[in-house]
Amino acid sequence: MVLFSLVATHADIDLETVAQLSTGASELATSALSGSPAVTGAVVLATCNRFEIYGEAPHPDDVEAARAALVAQISERTGLNEQLVSRSFNTRTGGEVSQHLFAVSSGLDSAVVGEREIAGQVRRALITAQHDGTASSGLVRLFQAASKTAKDVGAQTALGSRGLSIVSVALDLATDLSEDPDWSAKKAVVFGTGAYAGATMSLLRERGCTDISVFSSSGRAEAFVATRGGKALDSDSLPTAVAAADVMIGCSGSDTRVEADELARVRAGSPQTLIAIDLALTHDFDPAVGELDGVELLTLESVRLAAPQEQAESLAQASGIVTGAAAAFEQEREARSVDSAIVALRRHTMNVLDAEMEKVRARHGCTAAAEEVEFALRRMVKQLLHVPTVRARELASNGQQEQYIAALDALYGITVEQPAAAPAAECPVDHGQAGPASADIRRETA
Repeated sequence: MVLFSLVATHADIDLETVAQLSTGASELATSALSGSPAVTGAVVLATCNRFEIYGEAPHPDDVEAARAALVAQISERTGLNEQLVSRSFNTRTGGEVSQHLFAVSSGLDSAVVGEREIAGQVRRALITAQHDGTASSGLVRLFQAASKTAKDVGAQTALGSRGLSIVSVALDLATDLSEDPDWSAKKAVVFGTGAYAGATMSLLRERGCTDISVFSSSGRAEAFVATRGGKALDSDSLPTAVAAADVMIGCSGSDTRVEADELARVRAGSPQTLIAIDLALTHDFDPAVGELDGVELLTLESVRLAAPQEQAESLAQASGIVTGAAAAFEQEREARSVDSAIVALRRHTMNVLDAEMEKVRARHGCTAAAEEVEFALRRMVKQLLHVPTVRARELASNGQQEQYIAALDALYGITVEQPAAAPAAECPVDHGQAGPASADIRRETA
């Protein structure tokens, strides 16, 4: 088995393309497994500035076929040209897969270096894949190791103590733009009820903001504010809340949004400046709202440009942890890859020995002579297996385990069985679909 990943991030392509690629992301892993024998496992990581697919293929030669199958499915789901989809992804295999994912989970590859949210998103990506039955055993180990590495980086470096996030940087920008930096006097409207909305609520309260309203057209606002505080809005009360707001923050990323002309109508005559913070990859707010009088628009790109640079010492320390963890993971994976081959060789040899001993017992019975013969044969077999076992470990440490497996097949006709996939963990995420609801300002389905 070989791990691979297809990576499209803010560092290589524009966020609009990332958003388009992410269309239908929740169903991609399941369809990939059913659509191509070259894909034996898949986990999809889709965030506000990246779309990444982690997969497992039976053999190295299958990676290109797996990539082609995934590109074709993404093209079909999004309507994008296959060539554009293919160009948007960087393909990683071998040690590059773990190195990249560990860096991502630790916040080293984020627009805001050291951000906190990404580690949770990596964990939830694995939980979703396990719930859907698409996470192979190799991918489970990869993502679990990534989460552990993120914890180590957070505990052992200054990145963890900074507490930076996309939301916190966005609120810092909003403070700079405000005529009055006192958040306790501001009225905020939050769109969405997901992880970013929860983080936004927490940070608003940390800054002293107490007048917070939440809108969700899917009807989840009441349950959301029940545990976090704030006021739930519906389609009737939303326009009034937006008209009086000092800040509105989009955290949902649905296929509909607050349109500029509708916002202009609702805000007509409002004396205070409105700061619109759009944290959704697919835009909760029409980009044209930034051209309206009395409206300041902040986007993910604004946050990326304003994100502070971390100290070189902290980054070097965190990078060292990531590199060490990735190397250890690869060594363990290489050693594990020959375990099945060693077991298969021993089983084959012992089956031959047992068959021969059955012949001896049939001829001589359970006599002392038969026992001496069995003892001698088992000792000989143990000695014969020693060198092949040692060589298996040596080849695995050099990344040549496939040669060993091929040799067993060529010499003995032994087929090495791959380990069974890890069982799915109980998923704490509610995957139910809520029906849409209309609103004067926008509609949110995520």
